[in-house]
Amino acid sequence: MPTLTITQALFDQIVAHARADHPDEACGVVAGPVGEGRPERFVPMLNAARSPTFYEFDSQDLLKLYRDLDDRDEEPVIIYHSHTATEAYPSRTDIAYANEPGAHYVLVSTADTDEAGPFQFRSYQILEGVVTEEDVKVVESY
Repeated sequence: MPTLTITQALFDQIVAHARADHPDEACGVVAGPVGEGRPERFVPMLNAARSPTFYEFDSQDLLKLYRDLDDRDEEPVIIYHSHTATEAYPSRTDIAYANEPGAHYVLVSTADTDEAGPFQFRSYQILEGVVTEEDVKVVESY
């Protein structure tokens, strides 16, 4: 089974962003060096839809992000967002918009949660409409 290896610090940042934006969906990227598959740089994004059921990256923010990634020789290793009322599983819309074949798609569910949890943190590969869940391994450092 494929595995996403992520540091505790990045894991905590993604969860904190999901909780902070609740009841709207949070979204963002964790960038890493091209070709290494190692998530390193947390890049929270604004949900332009400001919706509890849908997320959308602002087109200007997305353009800036990809220019920045190019300048740093990075790629999106993780693309994350939260589900506020459903489990952490990609929706049909999530699957349709998944256009980074090498990325890990992380979903955090903040449904039925309070400050202390519980919450779901799950990762998937999405290739040509096929969703494959993967293990998540949290480490202190790489």
